[in-house]
Amino acid sequence: MIRVMAVDDHPIVRDGIARLIASQPDIELVAEASDGSEAVALFRDHRPDVTLMDLQMPKANGIDAIGAIRGEFPQARIIVLTTYAGDVQVMRALKAGAQGYLLKGSLRKELLETIRAVHAGQKRLTPEIAGQVAEHVTDSPLTPREISVLKLIAEGNANKEIAAQLSLSEESVKGYVSNILDKLGANDRTHAVTIGLKRGIIDL
Repeated sequence: MIRVMAVDDHPIVRDGIARLIASQPDIELVAEASDGSEAVALFRDHRPDVTLMDLQMPKANGIDAIGAIRGEFPQARIIVLTTYAGDVQVMRALKAGAQGYLLKGSLRKELLETIRAVHAGQKRLTPEIAGQVAEHVTDSPLTPREISVLKLIAEGNANKEIAAQLSLSEESVKGYVSNILDKLGANDRTHAVTIGLKRGIIDL
């Protein structure tokens, strides 16, 4: 029997997972958590074989929870369930220790097979997600400072306001904005924000 824990802040998602699993003779749902902190505590109590982890949650997010669980239990097998297909988000999850990455829209078709595969020691990315990662694998990543600037652009700040908040000169901010546009292949600031959100470089 494969023992599973579901972690998601939306009860409707957890209910959907429970219903899918309930009909399976070889899989059982042993725990449910609604945020990352609760997930770590319940993992200690139940030691599930496979954990299904949402990324965007209150308190502790999914990436932090994956890191915390894998730090204590290196053998933990974790599948990310998310609405985000962005390559940067995927790479963060895989680096934190996730073995699978599924979009919530494909749960009905792929969840059970992915649970069994990850339990058997395989890694699982859907073709769509693998394609996203491959597309950007040779890109120059944004530096932490460039990511900070992009977040402030996304929040509607002009260069002068960004300069004040980051204790930089306006010229430096212009330089960072130019680098961001270049690295993301963006036409303008709005386009850069759209790409940053889509790829999971920033979130709002």
